[in-house]
Amino acid sequence: MESLQTADFWIGLVRISWINILLSGDNAVVIALAAHTLPARQQRTAVFWGSAAAVVLRIVLTVVAARLLALPYLQIVGGLLLLWIGIQLLVEEDEGGDDELHQHSSPLAAIRTILVADVVMSLDNVIAVAAASGGSMLLLVLGLAISIPLVVFGATLMVNLMERFPAIVVAGAGLIGWVAGETIAGDATLADLVADRRWMHYAAAAIGAVVVIACGRFMQARVRSRAR
Repeated sequence: MESLQTADFWIGLVRISWINILLSGDNAVVIALAAHTLPARQQRTAVFWGSAAAVVLRIVLTVVAARLLALPYLQIVGGLLLLWIGIQLLVEEDEGGDDELHQHSSPLAAIRTILVADVVMSLDNVIAVAAASGGSMLLLVLGLAISIPLVVFGATLMVNLMERFPAIVVAGAGLIGWVAGETIAGDATLADLVADRRWMHYAAAAIGAVVVIACGRFMQARVRSRAR
């Protein structure tokens, strides 16, 4: 416990907490998208436990992140999975207006979506967090734990905004697609190709956003046509 009395420890704690807060903006959007179609009481349950479980998984992921990122095709698979999640969240927004379909939503399903998306979106983020911890597991755990209420607050705020301004849902889905494109472009097998063509990184991100919004809108239209 002597480390708690050093300035380096507290500076490191502030650094790792701040980095995690900065990198958790897109994660808060995912949490909000997954929870905002639930009833108000279930929203709070999904947001809290989804955020807490995601942070715990992020601690585990940080320990093995460097090795995971070196695996070929891992980020490609993760990015494709994230594209699918973004499309489904956009479609579920449309289904949310149907009371019968809405009743089948559950905090457990929302938490499951949050966890899968958070793991994929955090693959590259955790490298920065691990570097800031300097190999100290105590710093890592404390820094990420402190960020939980801030992520919960951010997700809760996003849920309220999505209910008032539905266009934010589309923007949030587009953000997930953007991160999915970045994830795919960051795969180890594409490192040499993208390194010499930096524009491909942004092009992949933009394509990901367009794919999620376009496919989500198309599937929304099909859902509406079947409902008639």
